[in-house]
Amino acid sequence: MTLVEQLAQFVVRADYEQLSPEARRELKIRVLDSLGCAIGALEGEPIVLIRQHLEEFGGNPLATLIGGGKTAPDRAAFYNGALVRYLDYNDSFLAKGETCHPSDNLGAVMAASEYADRSGRDMLTALAVAYQVQCRLSEVAPVRHKGFDHTTQGTYAAGAGVAKALGLDVERTANAIALSATPNNALRVTRTGRLSHWKGLAYPHTGFVATHAGFLAMRGITGPLEVFEGNKGFMDAIAGHFEIDWSQEDLERVRKTIIKKYNAEIHSQSAIEGLLELQAQHGFTAQDVERIELDTFQVAFMIIGGGEEGDKHIVQTKEEADHSLPYMLAAALLDGDVGPAQYEPERILREDVQTLLRKVHVRPRDDLSARFPDEMPAHLRVHLKDGRVLEIEKRDYEGFHTRPMAWERVAQKFERLAAPYADASLRRNIISCVENLENVKVRELVGLLAQVKKEG
Repeated sequence: MTLVEQLAQFVVRADYEQLSPEARRELKIRVLDSLGCAIGALEGEPIVLIRQHLEEFGGNPLATLIGGGKTAPDRAAFYNGALVRYLDYNDSFLAKGETCHPSDNLGAVMAASEYADRSGRDMLTALAVAYQVQCRLSEVAPVRHKGFDHTTQGTYAAGAGVAKALGLDVERTANAIALSATPNNALRVTRTGRLSHWKGLAYPHTGFVATHAGFLAMRGITGPLEVFEGNKGFMDAIAGHFEIDWSQEDLERVRKTIIKKYNAEIHSQSAIEGLLELQAQHGFTAQDVERIELDTFQVAFMIIGGGEEGDKHIVQTKEEADHSLPYMLAAALLDGDVGPAQYEPERILREDVQTLLRKVHVRPRDDLSARFPDEMPAHLRVHLKDGRVLEIEKRDYEGFHTRPMAWERVAQKFERLAAPYADASLRRNIISCVENLENVKVRELVGLLAQVKKEG
């Protein structure tokens, strides 16, 4: 068998009973976290434009849109996936050479699950499959250093999750994954230099094409089954040789994923927490600061600190702000938090944060890089105008797998994000539905999600 056929066997064999109680709990935590992010993004600029696009083009009403309405499943996967992703507040997985956001798969898995009239138990299993495939490929086949985006591995993950949700057999599952992955090897320019809306839409697009591919395979369309190991396949053209024995894989990688405490790029979380802890301990303000120095690990420096992916002191848009350590640290110090409000256009361009972010200096340190990804190390030094130098060392943050975020804390995050779009009763019903997801139908959950809207 080819490697994608071996992967397909793993997908078809996967069963809810294989999930440990801890993995089941963590999956539901991530569904609730992702749905909070999605509801909180309903008025995002690209979200509004995509909604206009869907309303003009239409689609057979087979899958529910968060916020109301129905469309074709692949378009629902795109729209709901865009909602989950837009705030850049959803979960992450850290591998040595790759970072991804496995909850990006929720939009596609949910659309396919609704179409197939699956139970919440089935959807959780399909989502666990997508998590496992994406995390494991990120570990053994990183592509960032080759100039490709992490959505490249995501095409295999989303394809696998959709196939599982649709209940495809091994042959059709293998074809679904091959059809999803072969034409969708995305460029890393998505996240370098002057950032655009595409930063938040690249994985929703992956969910769209994976869902489309799943339905093509369901009809009997075939794809290149040597997509991994074949001549000019993924290994040959991009990743290089790697090995995964899918017969030995479980569904537990979700437990290694991490949740964002702050609405900020994942590698910034420990530094933001550290700066706010330092401020709370010593009571200084932004006006007292002469200079902020952050020593961090190489990946953080490269992506959000001013390394090879661009100058992070030039910040004009939401997409640039949430990928700039100087901006995020400056906003945290000025506002006491980093949430959606810190990415409003008028906040980004205000003189106080634009001035302070230029006082933030980031550099990589080899000893900290060696501790990543098992830790998220950061060393902060705040130089005050009165001559004092305040320091703090961090190894993780609340939400990292060494300090996991409890259900109650994620529910609080959901409440904050969903409050403008859902009354207290609807919020309680969504939380309760997710908490008991293994005992309900997916259509019950999406029926609740269809009711959210901007109050007034």
